[in-house]
Amino acid sequence: MKTRVEISGQVARFVKRQAPEPRRALRVALRGLEKEQGDIKPLEGPLRDYLRLRAGGFRIIFAYAETRKGVRLIQCLFAERRNAVYEVFEQLLRRQLLAREKKINPAG
Repeated sequence: MKTRVEISGQVARFVKRQAPEPRRALRVALRGLEKEQGDIKPLEGPLRDYLRLRAGGFRIIFAYAETRKGVRLIQCLFAERRNAVYEVFEQLLRRQLLAREKKINPAG
């Protein structure tokens, strides 16, 4: 089965902002993800629906999306330095859920 990797705007901007050597390491890791290669681990707790890809001192959080027409889709959602990535991503998810809840139930 073929695999396609989608990179969010946040991940693309994060990679672009890095110095040349870390940027190269992040790009190599992202290319390897297409073959599902690299240091990949499932996350636990509230982030259990996601996985992380390690690239040196950086982490890229991703998820598998629906398979369409024989193509498996990997969505790279968030990238940050190791010491902050999980907390920041969890906060972003909470904000998104709260915003969705307000749209669904504007009176609440």
